[in-house]
Amino acid sequence: MSTDTQLAPPAPARPKKSRNSWRRLLADRWAVAGAVVVAFFLLVAVAAPLLCAIAGQDPYTYDLDALTEAGAPIGFGGGISAEHWFGVEPMTGRDLFAIVVHGARTSLLVGVGATAVSVFLGVLIGLTAGFYGGWYDRAVSRVIDVLLGFPWLIFVIALGAIVPTSLPKPLLLVGVLAIFGWTSIARIVRSQTLVLKRRTFVVASAAVGAGPWHLLTRQLLPNLSATIIVYATIQIPSMIGAEAALSFLGVGVPPPTPAWGRSIGDAVSWVQTDPMFLVFPGAALFLVTLAFNLFGDGLRDAFDPRTRGLNR
Repeated sequence: MSTDTQLAPPAPARPKKSRNSWRRLLADRWAVAGAVVVAFFLLVAVAAPLLCAIAGQDPYTYDLDALTEAGAPIGFGGGISAEHWFGVEPMTGRDLFAIVVHGARTSLLVGVGATAVSVFLGVLIGLTAGFYGGWYDRAVSRVIDVLLGFPWLIFVIALGAIVPTSLPKPLLLVGVLAIFGWTSIARIVRSQTLVLKRRTFVVASAAVGAGPWHLLTRQLLPNLSATIIVYATIQIPSMIGAEAALSFLGVGVPPPTPAWGRSIGDAVSWVQTDPMFLVFPGAALFLVTLAFNLFGDGLRDAFDPRTRGLNR
């Protein structure tokens, strides 16, 4: 009674329900628009070297001839010209188009990477805590409470001062954001696991000899997949915003690595004389976070119609 052929079948698949969910998503114009913008920025990040080669610019090349003696860009709109499509960065003369394009790589790498790690940790810990319960569940719950109340921003600032410079900052940001970001999804997955493990199909599988691994991976996890996908999509913009905030505060990726947050922070002191220095990286950050939020809301409405009308 312990072989897979003798186990109770997994929860019945519902392809029709899944198709209806995707139809609802495609019918949501805002969600589709968000998905298109997300795909556009992902393409920009992947093709950043090619785009810069087409523009004939590099984000690390200084062009002091494009600046006045005071360090301000020469010309209209912060130095916008046929050579510099978005103008140039004050004080350095670096091409702003190249900085924005390569900054997409930094923001999306950190945002998507931190989300992937935090979702993996949250699902693993939340799923096992809800399934096994007992002292392990209580310990996990206390750790989550501590991390949710921990001043992570102060910790990151202090960590940035003591961590060796040889450690890549993007990797450090991914690790720190993931450590403090897994708690929310862990609580969601844990609560849903507590409900699902009492459902008939799970109890029946356990009754005929299904082991914990089978129950976790074949019975519980597939029924949590929609929740996990939706949550991950909504968490990506939060991680991108966190990376931008840390770069704005000077504890993100170090210069001269392009980063939207640091460009926005540097642009604050130049907004009166060169507003384009703030507009282009700020618009890119705004659009990508808005697009992820719209797409995430659309996924949530499509896979859980009960939320429709509550978030828009």
